[in-house]
Amino acid sequence: MGVRRKVLLAAPRGFCAGVDRAVKAVHTALAEYGPPVYVRHEIVHNTHVIAELEAAGAVFTDDLDTVPPGSVLVFSAHGVSPQVRQHARSRSLRVVDATCPLVSKVHAEARRYARDDHQIVLIGHHDHIEVAGTRGHAPRHTHVVDPDDPDAVARLTLDADRPVVWLSQTTLAVDDVDRAVSRLRERFPHLTQPPTDDICYASTNRQAAIAAIAARCDLVLVVGSSTSSNSKRLVTVARRAGARAAYLVDDADQVDPRWLVGVETVGVTSGASAPERVVRQVLGRLAARGWDDVEQVVGTAEDVVFVPPPLHRARPTPAEA
Repeated sequence: MGVRRKVLLAAPRGFCAGVDRAVKAVHTALAEYGPPVYVRHEIVHNTHVIAELEAAGAVFTDDLDTVPPGSVLVFSAHGVSPQVRQHARSRSLRVVDATCPLVSKVHAEARRYARDDHQIVLIGHHDHIEVAGTRGHAPRHTHVVDPDDPDAVARLTLDADRPVVWLSQTTLAVDDVDRAVSRLRERFPHLTQPPTDDICYASTNRQAAIAAIAARCDLVLVVGSSTSSNSKRLVTVARRAGARAAYLVDDADQVDPRWLVGVETVGVTSGASAPERVVRQVLGRLAARGWDDVEQVVGTAEDVVFVPPPLHRARPTPAEA
């Protein structure tokens, strides 16, 4: 008998409400104002989304000095610091703020705890754009701890007489944050818990969905770009949950046929910034090689929708010029 080939398709997967809101904000700005519309940083971390928006007239930049004064500028879903907002104002840029509301929540927490003179331990990756934005809301109070560094907590130098609170980057693996918090509690027994978890619902749900099927899979494919933190975390979660192998693929062309040798069951999911059309392309590639039996395994239902960010006039009126 031949190999019984099957695909387990995890749900939920793909675009979360924050990503959907941000991508639509750029499309709406382009339709309203016409190109170019400038975007501070990649609107979301996905090469296919970026390429599509660039083709429509979006210009992505990390340097606001390259944006002509008076232009339309969209802040990415990852959020920005107050310093970036001030820089945009100083150049008279028409800002459309597509920051994910869940990231904005963490910003508000950082400001509140800083006002109360808490020392903030921000669990996250030092070089991630979201961490830079959050840290900018309380720079003198914030200490970043990388969850992948087991010695990071031990190296912290904090004032023993001031309270300590932890916050986190929204796209991390739940288990990684829990381990970091456990280390923090060992050093700081009176550590303050934030009022709600900072890891966004979409990251949590997608991690739970792939964890639920990973042990049944010989191979897990996570559709997403290498710059996407939440997509990379899904690979980690799949491996920890029992998948024999797990890989991150940007699209169908990155599926290595050698991975499929001896494989019966393939699990497929996608990060919160990956378009569903790319997932369908990966499924098509698998079907062409014999994995055409697809079972969708549904976990937590999602019905979160965020209000679109307000738009602004693209060009100054004569009275404003």
